[in-house]
Amino acid sequence: MIEIKELTKIYKLTKKQMMERKTKKNMMKAVDNISLIASPGEIYGLLGPNGAGKTTALRCIATLLKPTQGSITVGGYDTVKESKNVRKKIGFLTNEIKLDPQFSPKYMLNFFGKLHGLDDETIEKRREELFEYFEIKGFENKKIDELSSGMKQKASIAVSLVHDPEIVIFDEPTTGLDIVTARNVTDYLKLLRDKGKTVIISTHIMTEAEKLCDRIGIIIKGNLVLEGSLDEIIKETNSNDLEDAFFELYKIHNKEGA
Repeated sequence: MIEIKELTKIYKLTKKQMMERKTKKNMMKAVDNISLIASPGEIYGLLGPNGAGKTTALRCIATLLKPTQGSITVGGYDTVKESKNVRKKIGFLTNEIKLDPQFSPKYMLNFFGKLHGLDDETIEKRREELFEYFEIKGFENKKIDELSSGMKQKASIAVSLVHDPEIVIFDEPTTGLDIVTARNVTDYLKLLRDKGKTVIISTHIMTEAEKLCDRIGIIIKGNLVLEGSLDEIIKETNSNDLEDAFFELYKIHNKEGA
C-alpha cells in the first residue's frame, strides 16, 4: 500500500528558471497538499497535463525526492526515515532513467538482480519470464544502444521488475511507444495488479487512464482536484466521458489559479 498524507513539494528556482517562467518568485510549489491511498490489487492513475506535478509526486514516493511537508509510507515504511526498506519493495520506472547504452539487457538485468540480493537461479528464472513476455530474448545480448526505443523501454521495465517488487511505480509507462508495445506494457501492468501488487502510474493519455486504471486522481497545478473510479468521476462532473470530465475540471481550476 502507498499512503500519502498532505504531501507538498517546493522547489527553489534559479535566476534562469525565474526568467523562463517570467516570475519574480524564487520558489515553486510543484505539489500542493496531496493526500491519497493506492491499495494492493489496484492500478491507481495520476492523470494530468505536463507540469501538473505527477512526476514530482512519484519521485517522492520512490524516495528520489524528500517532501517539503507531509509524509509518505510505502509498504508500511516511511519514505524519508526508512528509505532503504522502501527501495527494496518498489520497482520504479521513468523515461528519464536510462540503461547504460554499452551493456546488454541480459547484463543489466543480472546486474540489478545482484544489487537486489537475488541468487543466480532466481535471476535466471526472472530473466526467462520477463524476456519471454516482453519478447526480448532475441535481443538480450545486443547493446542497449543498438535497440529500438520500444525495445529499450521493454528492457528497462524488465530490469525494474527483476526483484518481483510488491509495489510498482511507473511514470508515463507508454509515452513514445508504438501501439503494439504500449498494449504489451499495459497488459503486463494488469497482470501485476491481478497478482495483488500495488501499481501507481502517471499518465496524460485519457484512453490509457480509462482502460487501465481502477481509480484515477486528477492533478492540476499540483493539486489533486478529484479522485475516484471512472464512473465516480464522470458522475461527479456530470460528464459523458473522462476527457470531458478532465477539461471541465481543468477549466475550473485553471481559472482559479489565474
